[in-house]
Amino acid sequence: MAVEAELLSLADVRAAAGRIQPHVVETPTLSGEGVAGADVWLKAENLQRTGSFKVRGAVNAVLQLSPEQRHRGVITLSAGNHGLALAYAAQVVGTRCVVVVRDDAPITKLDAIRRYGAEIVLAPLAQWQERLEAEQRARDLHLVHPFDSPAIAAGQGTVGLEILAAVPDVRTVVVPIGGGGLISGIAVAVKQQRPTARIIGVEPEQAPCVSESLAAGHPVVPSRLDTIADGLAAPYTRPFTLALIQRYVDEVRTISDAAIIEALKLIALRGKLVVEPAGAAAVAALLADPAIERPVVAILSGGNLDGQRLAAWLAS
Repeated sequence: MAVEAELLSLADVRAAAGRIQPHVVETPTLSGEGVAGADVWLKAENLQRTGSFKVRGAVNAVLQLSPEQRHRGVITLSAGNHGLALAYAAQVVGTRCVVVVRDDAPITKLDAIRRYGAEIVLAPLAQWQERLEAEQRARDLHLVHPFDSPAIAAGQGTVGLEILAAVPDVRTVVVPIGGGGLISGIAVAVKQQRPTARIIGVEPEQAPCVSESLAAGHPVVPSRLDTIADGLAAPYTRPFTLALIQRYVDEVRTISDAAIIEALKLIALRGKLVVEPAGAAAVAALLADPAIERPVVAILSGGNLDGQRLAAWLAS
């Protein structure tokens, strides 16, 4: 895996930052003191274009497609946010986009994907990957994977560049994990400039994909995928992202769904920010362990959620 880890460098992340700059937002790094105490910062990717960090990687990947690949069009699988990001990126370059989405995805994410002109194919979680491969073959589309790609990870790594610019003395960065694209890119961007900074990954107890892969020493299918944080419910990890996590990430923790929802409520009521459950996971881990070294930046990875669910959680 060490060879694959060399496929992503700080230079790649910096090149991605220049490439995507016209199409994304430099999101604010806000004080999280009211949410989790002093020397806590919140990187508000929920305020990013398309509502999550995913647009960074999607735009970086699509801008590097060959003319032939653009002519064919793109396809991906997604719980919602990557599909939405890819639909936007495809619109930027004028290519068609098909998104294979798990059939329990929030309606708000599906509607947003359609607004950017992409076609949606719904599939049960158990058939997600199989349906993706079938649609890709049948339509001869180019796959833009949600995380298993240096271009995707480099784009996501631009979050790390912005963190270091905003909080130069950061000691810890806490990052939610699905398939590992976000934490891989951030870890490369941060560790290659601040080797002493700690990178802590957080995933749901009910979707321990990376934790179980790290324990096994190779990618495995997670033992369960029934978390409320659908954006972190990756059906697998891959050697590329796992190698980067093994090399650069200091620790991966799991957190309960109940803790995630409590963090979501605090972020909304004290931080005045709307995040989806995946976007609250890093804060949930920080609240569970106040001893995490500060200054600390927690990534609010996305804010695309259904209003009725948000109302129910806030009322609970």
